[in-house]
Amino acid sequence: MLLTRILRYPVLLLSALLLSAHVVEAQTFDVAPDVTQAPLPAIEQPEGFTGLPPAAMPDLPAIEWRVANPFRFFSNPRDTEVHRATWLALSPAERRTPVLSAERALSSRHEDGWAATMVDDVCWDTKRNRYRCPGKKEAYATPTSHTIIASLKNIPEAGLVDCTWLTAPHGGDRLRGDAITAPCHRPVELSIPYPAGATIEVEIGSRRIATTDASVTDLFIVGMGDSFAAGDGNPDIPVEFSRERSADYGSDGEFSLAGFPARVGNWNEIGDKAFIKGNARWLDQACHRSLYSHQARAALQLAIEEPHRAVTYVGLACSGAETIFGLFLRYKGNEWVENPPELSQISAAAEVMCGKHDAEPHDLPEAYHMRGRLKELEGGLVLRKCDAQFSRKIDLLFLSVGGNDIGFARLLANAILANESLLRKLSGWIGGVYGTAEATIALRALDDRYKSLNRALHNILHIPWDEPDRIILTAYPGLALMGDGSAVCPDGRAGMEIVSDFALSSARAREGIWIADKLHHVMEDSARRYGWSFAQRHRAAFIGRGICAGFTQSAFSIADDLRLPRKVENKWVPYNPADYRSYASRQRWFRTPNDAFLTGNFHVTPSLLQKVLKFDTFSWFQLLLASTYSGAFHPTAEGQAAMADSLLEIARPVLDRYHRRNHRADLSAPL
Repeated sequence: MLLTRILRYPVLLLSALLLSAHVVEAQTFDVAPDVTQAPLPAIEQPEGFTGLPPAAMPDLPAIEWRVANPFRFFSNPRDTEVHRATWLALSPAERRTPVLSAERALSSRHEDGWAATMVDDVCWDTKRNRYRCPGKKEAYATPTSHTIIASLKNIPEAGLVDCTWLTAPHGGDRLRGDAITAPCHRPVELSIPYPAGATIEVEIGSRRIATTDASVTDLFIVGMGDSFAAGDGNPDIPVEFSRERSADYGSDGEFSLAGFPARVGNWNEIGDKAFIKGNARWLDQACHRSLYSHQARAALQLAIEEPHRAVTYVGLACSGAETIFGLFLRYKGNEWVENPPELSQISAAAEVMCGKHDAEPHDLPEAYHMRGRLKELEGGLVLRKCDAQFSRKIDLLFLSVGGNDIGFARLLANAILANESLLRKLSGWIGGVYGTAEATIALRALDDRYKSLNRALHNILHIPWDEPDRIILTAYPGLALMGDGSAVCPDGRAGMEIVSDFALSSARAREGIWIADKLHHVMEDSARRYGWSFAQRHRAAFIGRGICAGFTQSAFSIADDLRLPRKVENKWVPYNPADYRSYASRQRWFRTPNDAFLTGNFHVTPSLLQKVLKFDTFSWFQLLLASTYSGAFHPTAEGQAAMADSLLEIARPVLDRYHRRNHRADLSAPL
């Protein structure tokens, strides 16, 4: 069949014969040319003849290829392709901030956010809290092969003739891999061993016309840290609100709490089984980790922008985590779930790195407490560690930690709760309240925590001591900065009407900003001391996009409206909550408490409220949970995207540096 088809098109056969002689491979010549023979006599050419013009020289057939699913965390390659196609469609100006530009493009096409269409097809087992791809036996972090899409260019009338694709794996015992025959114009999928790679050949009528070597660069990227790293405030599937129904939360002792936005669904009571079933969905429910995390977005962008690159991404960040309780010690997360995380982030990373091997627990009672200054790490510290011979090497470690160590939530509570507030008296339920004095004490201990963490990242996770810049610490953006960055959001309840006790104090917010600036300098100094990279350019982009950016009267759009919709006299004011879009582009890049209520809307069952919080009649406390535990005061998806772009500006040079180093090492290796 193939021979008949070729003979039908003699021009193609002739082209194949001629072009096969041009394949640039030494092994194609059976006999070396005799360079000692006398040169042929020159042939006289007409005056002015300079040879064939460049356009007359035929282009040789060439193989082009790319990784079929470069972001391996997505189990469905089509999801990765959505992001790759979105990136390819960006203008040169938009590509200067590719993640932010892509987020805006995607949000305009997906009213509920793009993650809602992808979160169910990922390599994460929600029941076991483990990285695992559905339907695959190999360990997620240790791939043995990658599927690539290969195509052939510069073949005349390629749709009229068949090509045979052959692969020869490098190394190992297999001499041949895939053998696929298809029309020459049609791309084919080939399996390429990892990390050795393979040689790809294309034949027409048993004549080889093109060949290339294909080797996939698979980056192993680990993300660790707190709520900013997790993407809190941006559930993969936000809550959906009814267009007609409203919710009644009783009263807070003084004011009626009726007319609030109500979820869709067939529920009878706030917090009943049907109501809780409609909770916002997160990639990791306990940790409020989502696909909108700047760490995940940066890893995804690194995957799609290089055709021969894949990324194996492991995100472990958890909302509420700090250096001690979270990275070193087990932390169960921000939301009550039946299956909270079993391991600390360091131990969880070690377990993933080990693939099918066991990461054994190591008793480390004296290694990380910094001569007793970190009391929690004295005595019974046990961390899992993968033996170096089995451990996957980390190419980049994204890190966001420090805010909870100095009491970020407590400083916020101090800024938004009045002295006479009942919630200030009950502050233990929202993490406590304290000011600059307590935060300053915590700041002094932070460098010891970073120093201890640095030891663990090198000793437990095997990041080479001479490659510390693979660790990238991300700075926190300013929360309440306006204008040129010197002004602070004014006093008031803008964006905080959800709870009557909430009211921003500009003076206390300025104190918090002063502490945040001190934190930034400690982070920067510590990163410099330990050789870590430090991503901070996004801080400038957040100026003017703080918690109060928007409108309290006559908003141009629902997205920029700081007010909370309420049903008054059977009419929604200022807009119907069913029209709220969590991922619409907006001026502010932080979630207000109002935004958090309309996006995450975290509630618990009444029985849990009574059991855990010991409240019998305070149903209004659900409003507090719905507006704080839902990610208030955290970056929006656009804010996370801006942070991802900043992280990428640091990550790319780090990767290039080690790529050049490895390339020089390969060139200097003995043949």
